[in-house]
Amino acid sequence: MTDFTMEKGADGVAVITWDVPGKSMNVMSMEAWPQLEGLVDDALADDAVKGIVIASGKDSFAGGMDLNVIARMKESAGDDPARGLFEGLMGAHGILRKIERAGMDAKTNKGGKPIAAALPGTALGIGLEIPLATHRIFCADNPKAKIGLPEIMVGIFPGMGGTTRLVRKMGAMAASPFLLEGKMMAPAKAKAAGIIDEVVADPLAAAKEWVLNAKDADILKPWDAKGYKMPGGAPYHPAGFMTFVGASAMVNGKTKGVYPAAKALLSAVYEGALVPFDTALKIEARWFTNVLMNPSSGNMIRSLFINKEALEKGAVRPTDVPDQRVKKVGVLGAGMMGAGIALVSAQAGIEVVLIDQKQEAADRGKAYTESFMDKGIAKKKATPEKKEEVLSRITATTDYAALSDADLIIEAVFEDPKVKAEVTKAVDAVTKEDCIFATNTSTLPISELAKASKNAEQFIGIHFFSPVEKMMLVEIIKGGETGDRAVAKALDFVRQIRKTPIVVNDARFFYANRCIIPYINEGIRMVKEGVAPALIENAAKMVGMPLGPLQLVDETSIDLGAKIARATKAAMGDAYPDGEVDEVIFWMEGEGRLGRKAKAGFYDYDEKGKRLGLSGVVTEQYPQAKEQPALIDVQHRLLFVQSLEAVRALEEGVLMDIREGDVGAILGWGFAPWSGGPLSWLDMLGAPYAADRCDQLEDAHGARFHCPDLLRDMAEKNQSFYGRFGDVSEAA
Repeated sequence: MTDFTMEKGADGVAVITWDVPGKSMNVMSMEAWPQLEGLVDDALADDAVKGIVIASGKDSFAGGMDLNVIARMKESAGDDPARGLFEGLMGAHGILRKIERAGMDAKTNKGGKPIAAALPGTALGIGLEIPLATHRIFCADNPKAKIGLPEIMVGIFPGMGGTTRLVRKMGAMAASPFLLEGKMMAPAKAKAAGIIDEVVADPLAAAKEWVLNAKDADILKPWDAKGYKMPGGAPYHPAGFMTFVGASAMVNGKTKGVYPAAKALLSAVYEGALVPFDTALKIEARWFTNVLMNPSSGNMIRSLFINKEALEKGAVRPTDVPDQRVKKVGVLGAGMMGAGIALVSAQAGIEVVLIDQKQEAADRGKAYTESFMDKGIAKKKATPEKKEEVLSRITATTDYAALSDADLIIEAVFEDPKVKAEVTKAVDAVTKEDCIFATNTSTLPISELAKASKNAEQFIGIHFFSPVEKMMLVEIIKGGETGDRAVAKALDFVRQIRKTPIVVNDARFFYANRCIIPYINEGIRMVKEGVAPALIENAAKMVGMPLGPLQLVDETSIDLGAKIARATKAAMGDAYPDGEVDEVIFWMEGEGRLGRKAKAGFYDYDEKGKRLGLSGVVTEQYPQAKEQPALIDVQHRLLFVQSLEAVRALEEGVLMDIREGDVGAILGWGFAPWSGGPLSWLDMLGAPYAADRCDQLEDAHGARFHCPDLLRDMAEKNQSFYGRFGDVSEAA
């Protein structure tokens, strides 16, 4: 079986069809490159062939390179991986350059055969880089199709000529949204931008017609013609100089220097613009090799795509439980969380009963969906008809009897065990025997809450993150008696609403909050120690955290932190470790500095709640020390305090799969995505170094940095998490 086949027509057009067996969308593999080259060589050598069209046997053209292949490229590149990668890339460049030159004479630029690309739909990554090497790109008039180079989103950049060709075709400024942001667009907009050439009803027929009528001048790329000048100016041109200065500032401003692909891409563009085209391809290959050699790219691909996709497809779902898709869900509590759950459920086609104590509150919860859909209509992302369809699925009521035929209940009431117990018993009185009950709690132990249920086996935790419609992670928590059907129901529901699930065992704060609370607390501790708040916040952002710990606590509210602190202290007694943090939190609570909602916290805010800057009130209370710590020390404190909790969660069996640990960390609270997650980050550091660093941090700052036994054992054996546990793990 082959990915590429060729048919030579009587009209003299050879059609090379890309159709990967067993795949819904074409993806490129290493084995397919020589197949493509062999067919191109055949067609170019055949005097009966007047031209070539590269087409697809599927509804789309291609989704890019197989990410599993990219993730393994470094380890499969031989004893000298950098050389192996570079040579492999240059081999692929050679094939695409062969398509581009199409047999034309090197001196006269004549005598080549026209080669066109016919795209029936979506063309992404290498699926666009191959067409860019052809002489004309025809795409179907399909508004749902996506055209683009999204590689930067997975921690790499277009390294098969896409970077060099797009910049030379459009200019650096025009190409930057597609290269540096991974922007994708419908065919009509892609044509307007200059990425593709034609949008037609029948791209294959149009491509054949063009091939049969193309002249020598039609197939000569501008960069191969004498006197070519880059659109917008090369780096040494006044206009081009300003472009590259601005691009450098933009990239560093957005990435803080921690995403290697963006910097490498910019370097490839800048250096490539100074030299002839073929040399530019070598520079692109060199920088792409540099990115592939950096563990960040492999970690991002593994966590954000391969593992994320596996979890979404049910990698941790109980295998012996039949389909548990939800038909009708009851949502108890119509506040922000309940309203969001109702919205995403209705959008997924699920019938929703939204219940609150008062009808006005239930109606407000439903109105949240109406407002959301109105915003979508204004942005032309939804229609009035779609709005009515979604709203028609939500019944807002105070009547528990409306839950009688629901197959899943999600309770999202006040975080009080007594209130939750009352609600649980009220629901049990009206629902079917096989109805699954889920509590949306972020901190309360599931096993304790399940005691109020008539059937603890059917009781489970489903922890959404706020805002529900934006946050992709859903944390599913198994209580001590939770059964497999409840787990399967929760996972199937999360799949229906198109979120990413992780499944963890019951423990205080579960997994996500267990890791994020120490991050916030470490930032607050440093304030008390006299570390400059600006250093704390910028250190966090410069190591890839989306928000500094002080801004994060302002956003979630100081009084919530105080409430959690009091509850945790009451539960832990003398073992409670965060007294120093409490001093700051309780002081701020007493001062009314409750965060953004109070327009005063670690930051100052204007009347509209816009952040103005870090507050001098806080540093008056906790003066800055004359001698400030090194940046790396602040960063290590912030990252280690999270990562060590992830290790402990794995060690204690709360976390059952390292994939969930990394994916959950990135999607749940934004743990440095460039690293691939906390366990991947520790693998990057190496267990021996990580264990030694724990010892140093413990000596300097306390027992919270104590090296877990699991990490110590791995250090002694020089193991990694992904080496020890593989893709599916259970803590040993």
